[in-house]
Amino acid sequence: MSTRGNTRGVVYVHSSPSAVCPHVEWAISGTLGARVELKWTAQPASPGQLRAECSWRAPAGTGAKLVAALKAWPMLRFEVTEEPSAGVDGERFCFAPGLGLWHGRTSANGDIVVGEDQLRALVSMTRGGESLAHKLDGLLAAAWDEALEPYRHAGDGAPVTWLHQVG
Repeated sequence: MSTRGNTRGVVYVHSSPSAVCPHVEWAISGTLGARVELKWTAQPASPGQLRAECSWRAPAGTGAKLVAALKAWPMLRFEVTEEPSAGVDGERFCFAPGLGLWHGRTSANGDIVVGEDQLRALVSMTRGGESLAHKLDGLLAAAWDEALEPYRHAGDGAPVTWLHQVG
């Protein structure tokens, strides 16, 4: 039994081959402890692929568990967000083929939070402005945003499934 409080989040599966969709539902179901049936729609940014999203409510830390389950399929494009909760930062995870997984903490308004130690290390490792800008882009997930943005817009207005962990 977790002592962490409940929080909310969203799983965005931006693109999945149709054959993998049932596996995605099983992975989410197994993580949340409740049967999940997503509403899959065509992904116009990638013909032949499907997309779905679902909101969830479960103990803090569930976002990372959902990511661990979903990254078993490296052909997926997905994002998982977890809202901040009492004593726990929010989180954002992005996964794109060829880029792999990016993870960052988020503030109450959804901005990526870069810690003081991360900034100090970054400044100590870089000498020039262009190098610093490139490293900051990495901390802020610029490559993932660029790769996923066409898929995000293609999902505007798509149905959302609401989920709650039962255990």
